[in-house]
Amino acid sequence: MKISVVTAVYNRRDTVSDAVLSVRSQTHPEIEHVVQDGGSKDGTLDVLADLATPIMHVESTQDHGIYDGINRGIARATGDVVGLMHSDDLYASDTVLDRVAETMVDRQVDGVYGDLVYIAAADPPRVVRYWKSAPYHPDRLRRGWMPPHPTLYLRREVFDRWGAYDTEFRIAADYEAMLRWLVKGQIRLAYIPEVMVRMRVGGESNRSLGHILKKSSEDYRAMRRHGVGGVGTLLAKNFSKISQFIQKDETRA
Repeated sequence: MKISVVTAVYNRRDTVSDAVLSVRSQTHPEIEHVVQDGGSKDGTLDVLADLATPIMHVESTQDHGIYDGINRGIARATGDVVGLMHSDDLYASDTVLDRVAETMVDRQVDGVYGDLVYIAAADPPRVVRYWKSAPYHPDRLRRGWMPPHPTLYLRREVFDRWGAYDTEFRIAADYEAMLRWLVKGQIRLAYIPEVMVRMRVGGESNRSLGHILKKSSEDYRAMRRHGVGGVGTLLAKNFSKISQFIQKDETRA
């Protein structure tokens, strides 16, 4: 099973090497790393050139934001299964993609996801938030539930049939896409009950109060578009994050 890992990057010279090396460390035998650069000017492309391997395919062109960059990367991907590795993130172990492949041997499964931890940007071993997920059930969507997006891997056919990311959503396109795939596409997801990705804090959606408010507005629009709730669902989605700061990851990798 060929797995394509898509990394959309723009001006991430200080962290992109960790993401690339994390993909390279995976023990799954058939991996394609599609790197879509948005026209970086800070030396990111030099870092990528120094790390070049046959499995990594880099393209650099100006895009219209992260989701446009991700869509371009997905369009270039040739794997049976496609997932993301953000330029600030790391895999939790070298066998994550092995677990993805093992789970998706079942042709009834359209995608897989697992748990996620947020780590301190300046101290990557330190976990600041632990997103413990759960098996998918449609009723969970009305309670603001969603799979941790950085851990999600989907069969290529999901994108072909139901589309990739709607770039009208500047911050919450991942949430809108997941609702579209789950509600309209009724895709079947399997849950891997282990930490798959370690994500540095400071993402686009949480870097300022203005961005948090805009994300909430986009979340609400996605909910209404796909008929999974309203204000109550939005409040539940936001308040569900509180417990993630209380839970602690049991390992410091």
